[in-house]
Amino acid sequence: MAQIRIALAQVNPTVGDIAGNSDIAFSAAQDAAAAGAQLLALPEMLIPGYPIEDLALRASFSKACMTATEELAERLQDAGLGELAVVVGTLESSENTNTPLGTPRNEPRNAAWVLQHGAVQAKYAKHHLPNYGVFDEYRYFIPGQESCTIEVAGAKVALAICEDLWQSGGPVAEARNSNADLLLVINGSPFELAKNDERLDLCARRAAEADCLLAYVNLVGGQDELVFDGDSMVVSPAGVALARAESFTPALLVADLDTDQNTASVAESGTGSATTAPDLAHPTAAIYQALTIGLRDYVTKNGFQSVVLGLSGGIDSALVAAIARDAIGGENVLGISMPSKYSSRHSREDAQDLAARLGLAFRTVAIEPMLTAFHEVMDLSGLAEENLQARVRGVTLMALSNAEGHLVLATGNNTEIAVGYSTIYGDAVGGFAPIKDVSKTQVWALARWRNAQAAANGEVEPIPDSSITKPPSAELRPGQVDTDSLPEYDLLDRVLDAYVAQDQDADALVAQGFDAKLVQRIIAMTDRAEYKRRQYPPGTKISLKAFGRDRRLPITNQWRLDV
Repeated sequence: MAQIRIALAQVNPTVGDIAGNSDIAFSAAQDAAAAGAQLLALPEMLIPGYPIEDLALRASFSKACMTATEELAERLQDAGLGELAVVVGTLESSENTNTPLGTPRNEPRNAAWVLQHGAVQAKYAKHHLPNYGVFDEYRYFIPGQESCTIEVAGAKVALAICEDLWQSGGPVAEARNSNADLLLVINGSPFELAKNDERLDLCARRAAEADCLLAYVNLVGGQDELVFDGDSMVVSPAGVALARAESFTPALLVADLDTDQNTASVAESGTGSATTAPDLAHPTAAIYQALTIGLRDYVTKNGFQSVVLGLSGGIDSALVAAIARDAIGGENVLGISMPSKYSSRHSREDAQDLAARLGLAFRTVAIEPMLTAFHEVMDLSGLAEENLQARVRGVTLMALSNAEGHLVLATGNNTEIAVGYSTIYGDAVGGFAPIKDVSKTQVWALARWRNAQAAANGEVEPIPDSSITKPPSAELRPGQVDTDSLPEYDLLDRVLDAYVAQDQDADALVAQGFDAKLVQRIIAMTDRAEYKRRQYPPGTKISLKAFGRDRRLPITNQWRLDV
């Protein structure tokens, strides 16, 4: 009977922090050894961090990653951990700069190295390179060609990396052909709504194809616009999840595998959070967790201590403030009320109430004197006057950022960004946009969910009810509401989802029952706003197709979808 204790370490590296990431790997090895594990699996590209984008093309960077990985093997040996087999994701390359056109110089590879007894015992390079959505791996890597199996405690372990699992054949088929006892897959798979169910289904299919146990380990944490949600697991060839780590948190999942019986059980000696059942949190809860982690890691990994944002009394800034408080603590969040003569009393009061509920630092900076100074020099009216208010507010927030070191948060949502309902260099300023990929209807759902969670825990609801229930308004002119310029948000979001996320054309939308003039109006607004989106701050991706790397269209573009 072949039995092996395996540890899956879902950890949170930082791109470019090679020494820090090596320390993470070493610490995980210490915990795995203390738990009695014989095999430790660390995620894809742990040593360099992931995704590394054009860093992959720098020979000095790949050399530093390879050196650090070799030194990690020696460090493990020196610490008495040499018996532990460690599979770690790293960047490797050659010294070949004379590559054919279209092949990256130095031949960088997305690799898994096996460390044991103070040395690199085996290497595997990712076969299938994703080139869709947020992935551009054909730009950065060359594909591997050779399979790799290792023996640990009498068990034959086949290796694969992330996309190798999403494509049929290849390493999965080779694992079956080699009679592997375990298919070990290291991953850097970012969060998207409902993706954990898709992952389990995928792992179940591939375990059946490989006819062996499958162990899946994934990154956790935020990296620029991506959030990695962990969800590491062990799956049987029958498609049963035998062990599964909690999502959105670092964990060491330790499991005892019986490769003859294709069974596994969670070992009590593991550290971190580990369960035998999947995390079935409500989708809204998963989104909120992703947004919180995305903001937290963007702030901390970029060296900021605090954030600042404008508090208008509206729902968008209220939700962003709540996320920021949950991410880094209310004492590190500064809310600024910037009323003009058009700001209603209830909006000013809602902003102050929100800050009190969340425990934020709060200031009021009246912008009317600044607007007056502008008007003394320039005669502005209409849209120019409205945008001036937003731009004065943007300048105010950026001035506070420069003076006090805060990161400015933009509070626009995905619906507004889609149709250009924002002021460039105004409410669009900032270093990060937490709800950039969140539709307006999702904003309301998240706010209600967060309040419900607080109420269930006997806490003060963080978002004033009036911010949720009142008609949304930019308050840039008397009596203004968003529906003066936009369709009702529920309808608008449904059209945008079909047009942007699903790439449906105008005819298809009309065939679904949407009014032809409405469709044409929304498509025109969306297409015209591309230049604004290019200049919008980065923000956490939660959807299948987020603006930015997921959806790339030319700014100068005369193609129009006419009904």
